[in-house]
Amino acid sequence: MFLKKILIKDYAEPWNTKKTKQQLNIYPEDTTIDQLHDFEVGKDFALQDKNGNMIAWIPYQRLIEEIFLLYKESIAYYEALLLSVNDAVTGINEKDEIVTWNQASERFYGYPLTKVLNKPITDFFHEEAVVVKQVIKNKESIEKKYNQPAPNAHVLINATPVYLDGKVIGGISVERDISDLVRLNEELSNTKAYIHDLENKYEKSKLEDPFGKIKGKSRVIRDTITIAKKVTKTDATILITGESGVGKELFAEAIHNGSNRVEKPFVAINCGAIPASLFESELFGYEKGTFTGANKEGKKGKIDLAQGGSLFLDEIGELPLDLQVKLLRVLQEKSFYRLGGEIPIPIDVRIITATNRNLEAMIDNGAFREDLFYRLNVITLNIPSLRERPEDIPDLLSLFLKEFSLKYSTSIPKISSDAMSVLLQEEWRGNIRQLRNVAERLIILSGEEEIIERHQLPSMFNKGKIKIQEEGISKKSHAMNEEEAIREALLTTYHNKSAAAKLLGMSRATLYNKMKIHGIS
Repeated sequence: MFLKKILIKDYAEPWNTKKTKQQLNIYPEDTTIDQLHDFEVGKDFALQDKNGNMIAWIPYQRLIEEIFLLYKESIAYYEALLLSVNDAVTGINEKDEIVTWNQASERFYGYPLTKVLNKPITDFFHEEAVVVKQVIKNKESIEKKYNQPAPNAHVLINATPVYLDGKVIGGISVERDISDLVRLNEELSNTKAYIHDLENKYEKSKLEDPFGKIKGKSRVIRDTITIAKKVTKTDATILITGESGVGKELFAEAIHNGSNRVEKPFVAINCGAIPASLFESELFGYEKGTFTGANKEGKKGKIDLAQGGSLFLDEIGELPLDLQVKLLRVLQEKSFYRLGGEIPIPIDVRIITATNRNLEAMIDNGAFREDLFYRLNVITLNIPSLRERPEDIPDLLSLFLKEFSLKYSTSIPKISSDAMSVLLQEEWRGNIRQLRNVAERLIILSGEEEIIERHQLPSMFNKGKIKIQEEGISKKSHAMNEEEAIREALLTTYHNKSAAAKLLGMSRATLYNKMKIHGIS
């Protein structure tokens, strides 16, 4: 309910009074309630048209009663609005006294309305943490600003000044609680760093080859590993590209573990998983006293934690433009400032980035800085998709089946040739991550069955495609000589002998004998 939209003529009567103009408050007929200024108390109101003719009048007492009714309706809507908002709403007047405090504020900050109403907001919060005061002072709204108004309280705040007749009379803020998100992110970062440390210690003691965790015998993956090994001993920035699920972080870790920085930390940060408002403090850290209620000694950022080692920035294409500028400055100056800090901190960190997006297309669209792209793109390592290395599917699937059979304490099933033919010709949009998920599903749903057949595969697979190809191979085998039929069957199944034998309608032993006869290796 907004009073300024109410015309006072809605309450008027036809002109029939004998009062003179001196006895009336006279206004234009299109006057709204909020435009009533400087009227004389007790006098009735008169309305006149554009030509100055009196057309209607309103008894003073009636208008006051109607305005009071509208006021009560507005308060009712206002209170209902505050109740329906899940975020903490705080309003202060020009004396910094709290005049608005909803139930979400009570729950979040622990102060009941009766305790805070009409009290200075600085009685409950440190002055530097009261963003709404800054809004009143600067007469400018803010949106989605990170703030820490109390210990262990993290919020994103929207705030705006309140105007009356062009004058600022106070301010109102809406604060969204992101404390759980911040704590979860810190726990996730700490846990991930701990797991990386354990994995690195284990792998260092067990494997001489840092790329040993990357499985596959295909030519394309071996070539990719060869290129990666060539850049491990350098400090050049590396941009790893490839579809989601191909193992970009696995390559980043292997490059770090094969470098001269292996004894120093490998720190990973996902640029798409952290809100932009928090990313700067996560990357650079902050000095003590920067945020009220924050760690009294300040906090190290990810760059600090990675000193001497490698910093892996995953999903770099998700980084907002303003943060791209700050990252570029760090790369250029080889130093950074913590939030609230004035002393530059030199860095000795190798930067490895990854993305599944086309950064060059993003540059053309203005979504990614060209100068940052060339800073990050000294060496590009493109990780092939699973579609480009289907011959690795059987080995990878076998590896994952063993992994999940141990996890769920079941026997390791075999994959029938029919099922393998389907898997070999799947598009695998989710790549190795998708294959691993399929393996886990097969282990869970197969129970104690020894062989997984085609009908047990998830319904997402295009099983009709294989049937058509089987029929095609069968028909062709009659029209071509035996050697050609065998070669095409092997090509169709990416040299999976069991699947090829199935397509040709013969046993695996027979296929091996015929391959030997025709000199097919």
